Amino acid sequence: MTTATVAGSQPWYRSLNATQWKTVFASNLGWMFDGYETFALILVVGVALHDLLLPAQFTQIPAFAGTVIGITLLGWGIGGVIGGVLADYIGRRRTMIFAILAYSITTGLSAFAWDWMSFALLRFLVGIAIGSEWSTGASLTAEVWPDNARGRGAGLMQCGLGIGFFLASFTWLFVSGYGPGAWRIMFILGVIPALFTFWLRSGIPESQKWEHSNEKRKSAHAKKKSGATLSAEDQHLTRFTFADLFADPELRKITIIVFLMSLTTTVAWWGISTWVPPFIAAAAGKAGLPAQTWAAYAGMSYNIGAIIGYIGLGFLADRFGRKPIVMIFFAASLVLTFALYKWTTDVHLLLLVAAVNGFFTLGQYSWMSVWLPELFPTRMRATGMAFTFNSPRFIAFLGPLFAGLLIAQFGGFSGMAVAFSFIYILGFVLVPFLPETKGKPLPA
Repeated sequence: MTTATVAGSQPWYRSLNATQWKTVFASNLGWMFDGYETFALILVVGVALHDLLLPAQFTQIPAFAGTVIGITLLGWGIGGVIGGVLADYIGRRRTMIFAILAYSITTGLSAFAWDWMSFALLRFLVGIAIGSEWSTGASLTAEVWPDNARGRGAGLMQCGLGIGFFLASFTWLFVSGYGPGAWRIMFILGVIPALFTFWLRSGIPESQKWEHSNEKRKSAHAKKKSGATLSAEDQHLTRFTFADLFADPELRKITIIVFLMSLTTTVAWWGISTWVPPFIAAAAGKAGLPAQTWAAYAGMSYNIGAIIGYIGLGFLADRFGRKPIVMIFFAASLVLTFALYKWTTDVHLLLLVAAVNGFFTLGQYSWMSVWLPELFPTRMRATGMAFTFNSPRFIAFLGPLFAGLLIAQFGGFSGMAVAFSFIYILGFVLVPFLPETKGKPLPA
């Protein structure tokens, strides 16, 4: 009996070694910290602005909140693209360490904002710091895990965001009672992940695929410097990764398609789903229930569904393929947006619908950690992933801005959510144009 036969006859998880498990655990934790920080902002932005704005400005808090969230998203896009390029040149592990340290420092500083403009500026810096986390962790996990379980590994890595979201909601459930300045405590707690970087320095190795590609890159640059004739591969290796992303026609086509799909996921989530806690809080307030407590309940319910969705998409994509599962998630997200914002009126039932909505609308982010590593070669994998994942934020940051204005215009959340939800159709129709990569080796 061959080794391949033995590997194929045993459960997928028994074929993994300690290094592979450590890698996905580290990537999950890094993304979890970013998730905590991101959802902490969503939960406390209204409370923070009540503390930072003048009473005469309180009626415009949705617009100010949209501005702060949008600016954070803009910083995320900038930092994410830069971080992806760095990960291709200095390594996945080293970039992850820098990202977590920068995130911890900047999120702690957010607690000391003195007005809404200083808060927005600090949030922009936080966005830059956390932007590079995803592409480093996702590419590292993809390069370490085996072909037959790569989707599962991506789902387990991606669910860290949902865990972070849940932890933020759970923490806010207790911290929110500490008065007008409680929001500052949420950001101070964000400093804790800095301690994690000490374990990262020795806990996980660098990707061997990246190390091999980096050696080839150094060799190609040495040939170019000596004036030797370069092969086609060497020309790719000596070209700046971001330029290389658009130099090859096939890669350019893939990049454009996945950019638009990522734009669908990103605009929809930041324009619609970030308002789930305040939407349910408002419904609870009308029912005579404590709004901030129900905002925390909504966040926990939504993110329990999201955690299952993150993992579920990865496992389902390994079982049934990338294309059909991603199409189902896009279609279901459209329907569930109507179910949450238009068709459900009972405040208790809203928590259940929010969980199912989270499974699809936030769980769908896993398509990027599952599929993108399989579409870009190692020499520029992190750059390609970072551009696809983060550059839509240069457009999506307008989502919260317009959403805040639409909420004020419509006098509620439902009209805004429905207006944004049709963008899911764009992602659905683009999926068939990508290659199916289930079980295939990563591009070299």
